[in-house]
Amino acid sequence: MAYTTLISTAELALHLDDPAWAVVDCRFQLKDPELAHRAYERSHIPGAVYAHLDHDLSGPILPGKTGRHPLPAVEVLAEKLSAWGIDSNVQVVAYDALGGALAAARLWWLLRWLGHETAAVLDGGWLAWHREGRPVRSGVETRSPREFQPRVRAELVLEAQDVQRLLGRADFRLLDARTADRYRGENETLDPVAGHIPGALSAPYPDNLGPDGRFKSPQELEAKYQSLLAGIPADQAVAYCGSGVTAADTVLALAHAGLGEARLYAGSWSDWILDPGRPVATGEG
Repeated sequence: MAYTTLISTAELALHLDDPAWAVVDCRFQLKDPELAHRAYERSHIPGAVYAHLDHDLSGPILPGKTGRHPLPAVEVLAEKLSAWGIDSNVQVVAYDALGGALAAARLWWLLRWLGHETAAVLDGGWLAWHREGRPVRSGVETRSPREFQPRVRAELVLEAQDVQRLLGRADFRLLDARTADRYRGENETLDPVAGHIPGALSAPYPDNLGPDGRFKSPQELEAKYQSLLAGIPADQAVAYCGSGVTAADTVLALAHAGLGEARLYAGSWSDWILDPGRPVATGEG
């Protein structure tokens, strides 16, 4: 059975010794980018390799030209995936410490972008695994290399000019995955301009999770996003956030709800505001 959205801790525990399964620890802390890597070295799911959001799952920042987490070059990412022992026959499971809402969903989305669909996010992530007393290991792990062959799905990504052309269209939905206060422009701590893209709907990514840190049921997520989409199919929806990372959680939630595959404005807000001529809105509308 292939897992393409979420996987439970119980199911993953059955496959820790399977070489056809690759576990990737994607824990990351924005305020201290190396903290999670040190935590990985102390304790992680057995067999897991570590993926650093800044160094592995993002490309280099070009001041004034890119947002905070630009997409990595295809050939660079394919080389990393090969080094992590991932090819078309491998089931990938990514986890982080936010139930998948940070870098784990980013890796999940990057794999889909490169045509690899047998990838899933660990539901509940590291916190659920640790809370349940499941096995852990210390140190740095490696896997036998394989050859990853990318099959880029360019249709999954939008650039700023694509988004700008779609603004105001009734058959298009733009979903802002940041918290509601950042959407309204009330509490911007990461980017120099506050607010949101005009016409975007507030769809905070934390609302995708329940109190236990696991994703809400497909039925609950379907109700949330059907209300926002108002009859528009998911492939006519585009998710964005601050830098294109947590917006992948929105794409994952839509897929888990069975609504289809949304697209991603990869540069997101930190890219949008690079051009002072692009419109900015604040408040609820």
